[in-house]
Amino acid sequence: MNKINLYDLGLNEKLVEEAAMYDKNLYIARVSIQYRNIYKVITEDGEIFSEVSGRLNYSSKAIYQYPAVGDWVLVDRKTDKNGNSIIYHVLTRKGCFERKVAGERTDSQVVAANIDTVFICMSLNNDFNVRRLERYVSVAWDSKATPVIVLTKADLCNDTEAKLSEVQAVAIGVNTLITSSMFEEGYSSIKQYIEKGKTVAFIGSSGVGKSTLINRIIENEVLKTNGLRADDKGRHTTTNRQLLFIPQGGIVIDTPGMRELGLISANLDKSFSDIEELALVCKFSDCRHENEPKCAVREAIENGLLDEERLESYKKLQKELKYSSLNSRELEREKISSMFGSMSAMKEARKFTKSKNRKR
Repeated sequence: MNKINLYDLGLNEKLVEEAAMYDKNLYIARVSIQYRNIYKVITEDGEIFSEVSGRLNYSSKAIYQYPAVGDWVLVDRKTDKNGNSIIYHVLTRKGCFERKVAGERTDSQVVAANIDTVFICMSLNNDFNVRRLERYVSVAWDSKATPVIVLTKADLCNDTEAKLSEVQAVAIGVNTLITSSMFEEGYSSIKQYIEKGKTVAFIGSSGVGKSTLINRIIENEVLKTNGLRADDKGRHTTTNRQLLFIPQGGIVIDTPGMRELGLISANLDKSFSDIEELALVCKFSDCRHENEPKCAVREAIENGLLDEERLESYKKLQKELKYSSLNSRELEREKISSMFGSMSAMKEARKFTKSKNRKR
């Protein structure tokens, strides 16, 4: 039986050293598929079923502390001939793409762990939405991976260049690729990001063509795909997160389409660097960019250098991030503070308004 070289799957010496700190009878494996209460993991002897130990289950107080696809873990065996292997430890993640769980809870869910590149997939038909894209890019930068935007279904779009300009205006410093099921050019550009030992994750809404992209990259119909619905949107296909080998080297993580991406953490400094840089020039460090005097952000909007909707999107994500980690009492206090605003900026704004009225 041929052994699997786990270094080809992204294993490194730092992880090996960490693993050595635990029981020497445990084996390193990588989580490849996550079901409701069971996993598949890849050991050097192959892919096997696994479940978490009672101790790990007890010590995991939140969803994100459980193993996720892409995680490196320690298991008690390399085969499951005599029953499922047991996961005893999750090794330290170098980063992860996570989102807030649905509902009122403030817990987070890991979509994919230990990734090098995040392909943010968005189709150029009815799915196109730059405000949603800003959200995805913010979370991707926070995951410690490099985001790459993949615009799919170019054959269904009549104004590709216009939409590309919209994307480039909000995804500062992020490479953008255009693909179509009709042409090969886009797929070859994606392959340039995939190499031995590196992990890429495909993330986006349902039906944008993630599974089709992966099939083309692997050069095999390993994932089920569906056609368009009557409303020109793709049908949801993938139901579980899963890690797949690329024959030429590299690892791909396919993820189910997300109806929403609630924020639990995000890097707004990087995804909204244009606004962050302008804010440094504002007169007040706590400027809300509304009616305060000498606000560099408002001046940029008035001069046509910044879009008003982008500023509103930035504020919305800021507020969502702030609220996501607060308990009910802290949340109420924050809402009151937000209603009355920053006191120094408000006082100056009143003075500024009064002086303008006198001049009139």
